Amino acid sequence: MTATSIKTIDCLKGYLYRALQLEHATIPPYLTALYSIHPGTNPDAVHILRVVVVEEMLHLTLAANLMNAIGGQVNLTAPDFVPEYPAYLPDGERDFQVSLERFSRSAIETFLKIERPGKAPSEGHRKLRRGHRMLLAAAPESSEESYYSIGEFYEEIRRGFVYLHQQHGDALFCGDPKRQVGPEYYYSGGGEVHVVTDMRSATAAIELIIGQGEGLGGGIYDKEKELAHYYRFDQLLKGRYYQKCDEPHQPTGPSFEVDWDAVYPLQTNAKVSNYDGSPELKQAALDFNHQYARFLGLLTAAYDGQPQKLLEAVPEMFRLRDGMLQLMRNPLPGTDGTAAPTFEVAGAGERRAP
Repeated sequence: MTATSIKTIDCLKGYLYRALQLEHATIPPYLTALYSIHPGTNPDAVHILRVVVVEEMLHLTLAANLMNAIGGQVNLTAPDFVPEYPAYLPDGERDFQVSLERFSRSAIETFLKIERPGKAPSEGHRKLRRGHRMLLAAAPESSEESYYSIGEFYEEIRRGFVYLHQQHGDALFCGDPKRQVGPEYYYSGGGEVHVVTDMRSATAAIELIIGQGEGLGGGIYDKEKELAHYYRFDQLLKGRYYQKCDEPHQPTGPSFEVDWDAVYPLQTNAKVSNYDGSPELKQAALDFNHQYARFLGLLTAAYDGQPQKLLEAVPEMFRLRDGMLQLMRNPLPGTDGTAAPTFEVAGAGERRAP
């Protein structure tokens, strides 16, 4: 039998809900860094960040397909779905937190930690100390279990699928096929959506997520021979592109410039309450949060039997740019920086500032 902490279908659904939280938790920080860059500057950094964001959307969709394949339900509008930043990642990584902050060396170093390679150890989990405010996931059935990397977390999910398939056979994949999002609804070039109906397709979806994040089998590329997220971000710190025959941490391709100062000095981990003294900024923050809640609603509909909604959701994600810039371009009174989006979705239906 396969060694895994996932012994029931409900437990697997719990892990997949955390996987959905995990994939989403990277999107606000990546978008914040992307749009904090002054328009018309840092084209290499803008391209790298944009590609990664689109691929995170792909990973979110694959996690939704995995959940729907086993009869689960996806709800990105649940009150606990969006983290409060700064936050620990939902796979339980404990040595760093993720913030909403401007494009900087510090932000990229955090992004490298998010996407870091990490082969799952034989025991599959690590014990944690208690007492932290926002350990978003670890293992859903034990707050003391954690995973060192996203790859390690998904390896546990893969083992769970294998174990439960050994127990239940193809009956494990009892979900309605109409709730699957197919490649016709995801038009990005950053990998293909896998419809999940059996062990083969479930494994392919999991391997794509792992490979795009950290690289395949210790290399720097995924199965599509595209550079993994970890090494895309590594290029920004080194100011040099990787080439096909390069080794990890040793890019030899063309060099490029990164202007770390061409950014809006936005407040890190801003909250709507920070804008109490500025009604216009507060309203802009509330309006943005409402727009982001609408985006999550579109995704939820797409993963709930209306896959065509994904065709609206992906461009909607980039239309969020205007609302973000409206905040980032405005000084925040009482500070030497600018306002910033807060991504506080709970209560986002309240659009008018008091």
